[in-house]
Amino acid sequence: MSAPIDRLFPRRVVGSGMADEFDPEKFEDKYAHYFNELQRAYKNAFNQMNDRYDSELIHGIDQAVLNESEPFYEDGEFRVELPEDPRERIRGVVPIDDEEFEETLDEYVDRIETELYRTLGVDRPE
Repeated sequence: MSAPIDRLFPRRVVGSGMADEFDPEKFEDKYAHYFNELQRAYKNAFNQMNDRYDSELIHGIDQAVLNESEPFYEDGEFRVELPEDPRERIRGVVPIDDEEFEETLDEYVDRIETELYRTLGVDRPE
């Protein structure tokens, strides 16, 4: 009989839609190899942010900024590259001051990066 934790979090099975082991070279073609994991990481970050902040703001950032973001894995680290002028993309859509927008966006990007590490099973560098 398996331990209770194994029943809650079964080991990855080949063909289950999850990567067996993260391969940095495959991440160069991330949408072919890690599409489900990327979706999961972004969705988890969205849900966490939506629970803590105004949903109109989080939806606005998600739709106007993060929809054109690009995750990268370089030198052992994930990073999310944002499109040019993210503030301008949401100006007039959601009433928020520049400082609050920047702080919220920074936290959102950090949560996405954290979820990328977690979802892809990669240890975050210290």
